[in-house]
Amino acid sequence: MSTSRHMTDSATLPLESGEAKPASPYHRIVVKAGTSVLTGDAGDTLDISVMRDLVSQIAQLHEMDGAQMLLVTSGAIAAGRQSAAETPSIPDIPTRQVYAALGQSRLMHIYADLFASHDIGVAQVLLTLHDLSQRQSYLNVRNTLLSLLDLGVVPIVNENDVVAADEIGEIFGDNDRLSSLIAALIDADLLIILSDVDGLYTADPGSDPTATRIATVDTVDDSVFAMAGEHRNAWARGGMPTKLHAAHLVTTSGIAMAICRGRNPDALLRVARGEPVGTFFKPAQSKLEARKRWMLSRVGDTDWGQVVVDDGAVAALRRGAVSLLPAGVRSVVGDFVRGDIIYVSDLADHHVACGIANYSAADVGRIQGMRSDRIVDTLGYHYGQEVIHRNNLVLL
Repeated sequence: MSTSRHMTDSATLPLESGEAKPASPYHRIVVKAGTSVLTGDAGDTLDISVMRDLVSQIAQLHEMDGAQMLLVTSGAIAAGRQSAAETPSIPDIPTRQVYAALGQSRLMHIYADLFASHDIGVAQVLLTLHDLSQRQSYLNVRNTLLSLLDLGVVPIVNENDVVAADEIGEIFGDNDRLSSLIAALIDADLLIILSDVDGLYTADPGSDPTATRIATVDTVDDSVFAMAGEHRNAWARGGMPTKLHAAHLVTTSGIAMAICRGRNPDALLRVARGEPVGTFFKPAQSKLEARKRWMLSRVGDTDWGQVVVDDGAVAALRRGAVSLLPAGVRSVVGDFVRGDIIYVSDLADHHVACGIANYSAADVGRIQGMRSDRIVDTLGYHYGQEVIHRNNLVLL
């Protein structure tokens, strides 16, 4: 892969060295701080000095630049480990849950004290995947977070690891996925992921001395995912792959994203104010409407499956403003019911779109390849002429 396609010359970046530092051009910013940023070199204890510096930067953006700030934080498990008498060598799920229970209140107490020194109030928000998977609870969370932001409060969001064993494993990835879901949920302008690396590299810089940092990514595609390395901290759950999945979600939703080293001086301020720090992921041209952002955030969270369509259907979908009709469907993969969000894939198994299914997998299997006017005769009932209506479909 030629990296020039994904890189932007420094002369085209928003801020040149020596220029006055402007206020942040972003009104609503989500900041994600991972375990590797908030803990010491050993990765098992909170570093209060780092947390104090992070809060100070958020406060500056909140007070001086007038930005609405939301923090997605890890660290509860690390805080809980500090309270435990013994630490097992293997960080299994039950142990993580115990530490999360021990550490969550301590983590919030530290944040509350640090923000109070800047006269900023905070609100704790613990979420699970289930909270964002149901449309009504999704809207309830959105309304609460937006109301808190309007009040000048900084919401502090974390996964509810005590009750959600799947999230504490390998699904979300140290809050990377959660931060992208929250950014889409509140219609943020920018997501900043603070990490232990200073951006995306062409290869793993730990094993390849020729690896170079990519300043700007135009599109998160397969070639970008191929550059992701592996994560080495057993007590942290992130890594570059989860960050790239987050980037794909938010940029498709029309939200900019940046990855940078969280412990670098003023890293958060510099990114938010437009300096060329870390790797910047460009957003899509326009933001998706809220309902479609919800669909995009939900797809792939289960094994609901997909429908495979022919080349004609792919071309029609990409031209826009059309529904997926049964005539274009060639096969069904996996299981799903009416109302589930599923993938639409081409014959080469590339995801083309996602959307809400009008029919179950069994029903689609019976009507695939048919004209829409034969649905009633085949099934004995009718939920519409489309497998997925255009209003319920998002192109990927």
